Amino acid sequence: MTPALRGHLAMLAFSALIAGSFSLGGMMANMISPTAFSALRFLLAASFVGAAALATGAFRRQDRQAPWRYLLLGLCLAAYFVLMFEGLKTAPPVATAAVFTLTPILAAGFGWLLLRQITTPRIAFALTIGGAGAVWVIFRADLAALLRFQVGKGEITYFWGCVAHAFYTPLVRKLNRGESPLVFSFGVLVTGFLLLTLWGWPDIRATDWTTLPAIVWITLLYTAFFASAVTFVLLQYAALRLPASKVMAYTYLTPSWVILWEIALANPAPSGLVLLGVGATVAALAMLVRE
Repeated sequence: MTPALRGHLAMLAFSALIAGSFSLGGMMANMISPTAFSALRFLLAASFVGAAALATGAFRRQDRQAPWRYLLLGLCLAAYFVLMFEGLKTAPPVATAAVFTLTPILAAGFGWLLLRQITTPRIAFALTIGGAGAVWVIFRADLAALLRFQVGKGEITYFWGCVAHAFYTPLVRKLNRGESPLVFSFGVLVTGFLLLTLWGWPDIRATDWTTLPAIVWITLLYTAFFASAVTFVLLQYAALRLPASKVMAYTYLTPSWVILWEIALANPAPSGLVLLGVGATVAALAMLVRE
């Protein structure tokens, strides 16, 4: 198996795990401060990743060089998660999911800016097909719903979070100096936690942690381990083996995975027309897998 193919498999798992955080996060977005929730999430995720790095002997003395790199990357991810939950306070999930599909195009732009990665016509075409299919899935094959789309304050807030997320992907490859994905992820998570704690300390102190509903803790544990610790390592791994545009193209699969999550949670299944969009995202990914 080639390194590129392993990168694609890592991102396939990444998209499935990320989808779970959308389904669970939508159930508790207004129950806790985004900054307080994200700070504890980063802390737990850093504990998971740090324990794994210690157990595998991944830490090296030279990994501590240029700690500003972890600070910059941690700032990008902290901004994304806070702005995501902040945007969900006022923006409907359909609209925010539509904004999320802009991430691959943004990542391609940042990939050229930071690494001079060239997006070939074939990749650009695949990104277009995948984006169209994802939007079709997001709006559940309802053309009228798509035409009624209006950009509000929440969508704009979340868009800037997506910009931070897209910038993060090529930045990993530019700043990595041979650190393992576990070590690099640990550094990013720790600095992200410190930044969130400093910025959101008033919110953290004001949160009554003992009276939070169970869904908040369920979402916290899931997002800290699966949607943070595991996916951060997968993203680091893939970003070192694939161009930024290909890495972020897997965000197109997220709406399809969300549909499966919704079915698992006993919500109504999508119509047959929606599956056309799923097919388009799969076709786009098949084009991207080809070297």
